[in-house]
Amino acid sequence: MNSLDIRVSEHAGFCWGVKRALDMARRAAAAAAPPVRSLGPLIHNPGVIEDLVDQGIVVVDDPASVRGGTVIIRSHGVEHEIIDRLAARAVNLVDATCTFVKSAQEKAKRLCDQGYLVVILGEPEHPEVLGIRSYAGVDALVVEGPEGLPAAITRPRVGVVVQTTQPPERLAALVAALAPRVRELRVFNTICSATEQRQKAAVSTAGAVDVVIVVGGRNSGNTTRLAELCAAVQPRTYHVESAAEIQSEWLTNASSVGITAGASTPPDQIQAVVEQVRRLGS
Repeated sequence: MNSLDIRVSEHAGFCWGVKRALDMARRAAAAAAPPVRSLGPLIHNPGVIEDLVDQGIVVVDDPASVRGGTVIIRSHGVEHEIIDRLAARAVNLVDATCTFVKSAQEKAKRLCDQGYLVVILGEPEHPEVLGIRSYAGVDALVVEGPEGLPAAITRPRVGVVVQTTQPPERLAALVAALAPRVRELRVFNTICSATEQRQKAAVSTAGAVDVVIVVGGRNSGNTTRLAELCAAVQPRTYHVESAAEIQSEWLTNASSVGITAGASTPPDQIQAVVEQVRRLGS
């Protein structure tokens, strides 16, 4: 085990949108009078959320409870009705919605306004998807793949937008299934470029090592997807939220370990995993 080769995936950890949201939140906490609230967890990483609480940013789930102070809209975005209600109150609104998510919202609205039936590829209950759907019209469909499409599509014109963390292969499968069934199909590929980078790099790493450790919140869609993709290539894949979860037996008979991380995982959590693997493998 002394020669254990530890490889960190080329693209791992914080993306630009997550870093932007955290910077905005920290500036708001430093500049604004309390209370400072985040509407839902700013990002899907429990350790980071604990740090933000220590900085005075309280997580609230019910927008109706917010009557003043500063409110931060999380990186996943929220339903436009919530934005409208908060804007009508005496609230200092800090919108940290990721620009890729904002683009998906805007494209969903454009398709709806132009008379398309909007199909959203994504997880139906994910906060990002709930936000996008609020812009897409009352008859919008949310599917996780071609198998989620209804037996009959009654509208001749269909437009597609995508949850930003979906794999490109899933979008390709949905488009292939829709194209023969409608007269006009318009597709906006709203998958985040950082997501694609991380997925490709993670799969490449998984194919070259004996064990993969994926670091990030279990409530993080993009981190969970990285774990799924890696496991399909390397069955000895483990998803952890912290270095303390790593077990020495995972490294049995392994000469190489690959480490990757979701877009909401900070550098210090990745480094802690590297150090723990090094300790256990020595």
